Amino acid sequence: MNRLTRITAILIQLQSKKIVTAKEIAERFEISLRTVYRDIKTLQDAGIPIGSENGVGYFIVNGYSLPPIMITEEEANALIISEKLIQNQGDSSLIKDFNSFLLKIKSTLKNFEKENISKLENRIEPSTKIDKNKSNWLSKIQKSITNANVIQIDYFSIHKEESTKRNIEPLAIYFTENAWVLVAFCRLRNEEREFRLDRILKLNITSEIFTYQQNFTLKQYLEKYSEV
Repeated sequence: MNRLTRITAILIQLQSKKIVTAKEIAERFEISLRTVYRDIKTLQDAGIPIGSENGVGYFIVNGYSLPPIMITEEEANALIISEKLIQNQGDSSLIKDFNSFLLKIKSTLKNFEKENISKLENRIEPSTKIDKNKSNWLSKIQKSITNANVIQIDYFSIHKEESTKRNIEPLAIYFTENAWVLVAFCRLRNEEREFRLDRILKLNITSEIFTYQQNFTLKQYLEKYSEV
């Protein structure tokens, strides 16, 4: 990768997160921290409003945005692979959101690239089909996690063969071999619980904001329970 391409990629990376550390940039491009500092200064000298906070990282000043970017054919091909995998994961809301996003990406491609993408779509399929349980809540749950909204659910327990109404504080989601699982603090049981999305009968996002475990990470949660 030449320096101009790298500097452009660094600018895109800065746009992708609120704060990006020099270490993250260095590891992504396999360059030294000294080179990162030089590249950042080049962007600043070019008029890009990049701010920095000692010990935290770099950020793009609010109000600045890049013009629409073009993607490479290889990047578009990677999205087609992602589309096939998402179509096979069982949640219809995620399929709908990703298809909408993919249409916008395709609109940026040249005609010959669109033809190549169309050909690829008909020649790729996951090698194995898995039995998966259908759900339609993933999109709403993702939104409630990022906005820290309490959600109300009607949840069916397969063991007790009954449904209960619960107010829960959504924390994380992960995919098992055949179903999406929500990790949440359950106010009914007063503890962290897991809820399979295919067993949620009804879901409503409330306007109530929760503050429980704002520093929660799924990695730490899984590590904690794997030790039990």
